[in-house]
Amino acid sequence: MSNKPANNIQDLQYFGEFGGVNPSISDSATYTFLHAKTMLDTFEGHAEGCYLYSRHTSPSNLFLSEALAAMEFTETANVTASGMGAITSVFLQVCGAGDHIVSSRTIYGGSYAFLKNFAPKLNITTSFVDITSLEAIEAAIKPSTKMIYCEAISNPLLEIANIAEMSKIAKKHNVLLVVDNTFSPLLISPQKLGADVTIHSLTKFINGTNDTVGGVVCGSQKFIDSLRNVNDGAAMLLGPVMDSLRAASVLKNLRTLHIRMKKHSENALYLAQNFENDGLKVVYPGLKSHPNHHLFKSMYNKEYGFGGILTIDVGNLEKANELMELMQNQNLGYLAVSLGFYKTLFSAPGTSTSSEIPAEEQLKMGLSNGIIRFSIGLDNDIERTYRAMRKCMAQVGVL
Repeated sequence: MSNKPANNIQDLQYFGEFGGVNPSISDSATYTFLHAKTMLDTFEGHAEGCYLYSRHTSPSNLFLSEALAAMEFTETANVTASGMGAITSVFLQVCGAGDHIVSSRTIYGGSYAFLKNFAPKLNITTSFVDITSLEAIEAAIKPSTKMIYCEAISNPLLEIANIAEMSKIAKKHNVLLVVDNTFSPLLISPQKLGADVTIHSLTKFINGTNDTVGGVVCGSQKFIDSLRNVNDGAAMLLGPVMDSLRAASVLKNLRTLHIRMKKHSENALYLAQNFENDGLKVVYPGLKSHPNHHLFKSMYNKEYGFGGILTIDVGNLEKANELMELMQNQNLGYLAVSLGFYKTLFSAPGTSTSSEIPAEEQLKMGLSNGIIRFSIGLDNDIERTYRAMRKCMAQVGVL
C-alpha cells in the first residue's frame, strides 16, 4: 500500500454483477448453498467468498470494509450499524470482568458514558487521564489494563494525541492502542503511527451527507476475525450489523472524501485565522496558538490540512445559544449535533454531545459552557460566510 490513503481508495475497482460501475447491492438477509458441506464450512469461517447470513457479513458490507481498511492501512475492517456499535464492540471484545482501560478524559460523550456508567456493570473499570500527558497515561496503567483508548483529535476540546509515543507505551506494557479517528479521516493515519485498532463513526466526514449512521473497526485480520467469531465475537453476538443499502451508499460517498476533507480544512483554517485576528478565543489545530500545533504537523498528511472542526469560546451558554440561533436564522448553518456535513453545523458541546460528562468533570478538563463547536461546511465563498458570521457576532455582542 502507498503512504497516501486516498490513493488506496482510488485503486479499489469493483464491478457490479452485470458490469455496473458501482458494485451490486446484496439485498438479502440469508444466502443459499449448493452443498450442505459448504454451509458448514462457511459457518465455521473456512469458506472464502461464501455468505451465510447478513449479521455475519454481506457482499455490500465487505466492499465498504475493504475500502476503509485500505484507507487506514489495515489488513481488514468490519463495518457496524453505528459508531457506538464499533466502539462498544471493541471495548467488549478486548475487556472482560476485572479488566481495566486507560482512556482520554476528553472523548465523545457516548464513549465516556459507556466507560463511566455501563462498563462498571460488567466489572470493567476505566481511568480517565489527560491524553496530552504521556506521564499520566503510563502512570495509569495497571496489571489489569488491556487497552489505551483515545481520539486522534479529541471531542470537543481538539486536543491532539501523540499516537507514536502512546504506541511505545502500549507496546511496553503489552496493551492495545485503540484510536478513534472520526475527526480526522485521511488527515491522520493512526496505523502508520503505531495504533493497533482504528475506529470511525462513518456518520460524520466519511459519509458526509448526514443521512445515515454507521461505524467501522479497522485492524488486523486476527482482531477482526475475533470480532466476527460466531462463538464469542462481540460484533457478531451483539448484532450491530450495517444494512447493505447503507453500506453501498457510504461507499459511494467515500469516493469523494479526499476532495471534501481538503475543502473542510481550507474553510476552517480561513475562519479560525480570521476569528483569532478578531480577538476571539479560538481552538483549531492549524493555528500556531494551538498547544499541539507542532505535534499535529509532525503526524498529519499535509495535503488534507488541519481538519474541519474548530471551537470558539463566547463566555457563557446564553451568549452561545443566542449566537447559534442567529446564525441559523441567517442561513449560515444548522444548530445541530454531528459533523462532516456540507453545511456548517454548530452546537454547545457541554449541553449536547458531551452532556453525559458531569459538570464538575467538564470544568476539570476545561470544557467551558460558552464553547461553540463548529463543523465547517463546504461553502464555496468562505470569505462571504466569514463576513456574515462576524456580523452575527457583532450583533449579539461577542465582538
